[in-house]
Parts: sequence; structure tokens; C-alpha cells
Amino acid sequence: MAIKLEHVNYIYGADTELSVAALKDVCISIEDGQFIGLIGHTGSGKSTLVQHLNGLLKATDGAIYYNGKNIYDKDYNMKELRSKVGLVFQYPEHQLFEIDVFTDVCFGPKNLGLSREETEGRAREALELVGIGEEYYQQSPFDLSGGQKRRVAIAGVLAMKPDVLVLDEPTAGLDPKGRDEILGEISELREKTGMTIVLVSHSMEDVANYVNRIIVMNKGSVMYDDEPKKVFRHVKELEAVGLAAPSVTYIMHTLKEAGLAVETDATTLTEARDAILAACGCGKEK
Repeated sequence: MAIKLEHVNYIYGADTELSVAALKDVCISIEDGQFIGLIGHTGSGKSTLVQHLNGLLKATDGAIYYNGKNIYDKDYNMKELRSKVGLVFQYPEHQLFEIDVFTDVCFGPKNLGLSREETEGRAREALELVGIGEEYYQQSPFDLSGGQKRRVAIAGVLAMKPDVLVLDEPTAGLDPKGRDEILGEISELREKTGMTIVLVSHSMEDVANYVNRIIVMNKGSVMYDDEPKKVFRHVKELEAVGLAAPSVTYIMHTLKEAGLAVETDATTLTEARDAILAACGCGKEK
């Protein structure tokens, strides 16, 4: 087991009149190799939660374990934790600060005390994994497009060879093509490395297409924690907290209401196609 949260609470402005409970009795276990989608309306606690996973925020009370060790023990090595649980922020500019792309990606492994040779080797490997070619190495990261900035920010974390990669809205502001490219590369990365990935997203299509588990946050608490099909069966409940199901799920419900005997829990286009063909007696498309 990679990460376990036990009864975690977090209060912004604790002991003040303006205190706000951002996390409320959160209990979650994140297993090695999982691809988790973390969803919720704005203010639900998603970003607050992920910043606890590598110790950027400290719980007001409760405990967090990484590989069985409590990260709040006084002798715990927090620097090592942050090299193993890598967090990519929603706004990549918050993680880009060096003069050029290659130097930026080298920063993490260099800060771990690695040799120049190993540092540069890791940087090249990470940049290759996210699709950034050598022609960009000497460019300022701030001159890149939004999608390229995100790739460089992800490469900077990957160069530290984390076991867990946490991505906070990695496709925010990107066009559909850029979004699909980023998520496709993340999915391929997981397949190649077996890395645990936590994806924070507002896009129901994104989580439906890529993750194998969804955690729904609402007002600081865990509302649902299950496989995508089971979570998206709660369409009305999700809508009540400002969320939705994937578009294809609504289409399947409409088809069933129109009299077609289809299963309504399809969450991807492939699943919808197969369900429609089955309802029509055609079987799976060859």
C-alpha cells in the first residue's frame, strides 16, 4: 500500500473566527499501481487533499502513512517523501523557475544530491517520456505553450523518479487535442512504469476514459469511492453537488427512455458502442 489517510481533518485559519473546515474525517487507502480520478466541485477539498499526500500541508488532526510509516512522526524524512510522491500543480508556472527547460528539469534530481551525469540522464529520460524534444532544451520554459509548460512541469517531477504522481488539473485550459495528448502520455507512462497516479480533474470524460477508480469529494468529505461505472450510476446525486456523469452516460439513459434496451452504465464511447450493438442484436463490432 502506497498511501493511507486515517481520519484526516484540515482547518484553514484554525483558532480564528474565519476558520474553514476544508477536510472532514477523510479515510482513504491508495494502493500501488492504481490510476485514481479525484473529482469534486470547486471548494470540495480536492486540491487541499492532494497537498497532504506529500506533506505540503499538515493535517489539523489524523494520520497519513506512506508505505506503512506515519509522515507526521518527528524523525520522518519529509524530503524523501516529496521525492517519492511527486505533485504537479494546476498552474505549471508555479513549478517552472530556471533559465531553460533542461536546467529546470535537472533541478529536482540535482537537489537530491545526484551526480551531474545521473541528473542529466534522468532529465533527458523524463523529457522524452512527456514528448519534449531536444529542440526545446535551451528555451525558456515561460516561452512555451500551455501544453508544453505542463509537460515540462511533469518532466521535472518524473526526473525525481517518484512512485506516486499526483496531477492537479493537468489539462486545465487546454484544447481537446492538447488534453488528449497529455492524458494519453500519462496513461502510457503508467503502463510503462506501473506508477501510482492520482488525477484531479473537473472533466468527467477524462476520468471515465483513463482511471480505474474515482474518489468524489463534497464539502471536504469523501462522497463516493469506487470504480467509474458504479460512481456514475449516481447521476442525480452527482448533479445535486454540481457534478455530472460523462456525456455518453446521458445518451445511454436517453436511448433507454426511448425504448432501446441498453445498459445505461457505459462511461466511454467504446462501451456505449458495444452496448448499443448488443441491444440491437449485432454483438461487438468486428
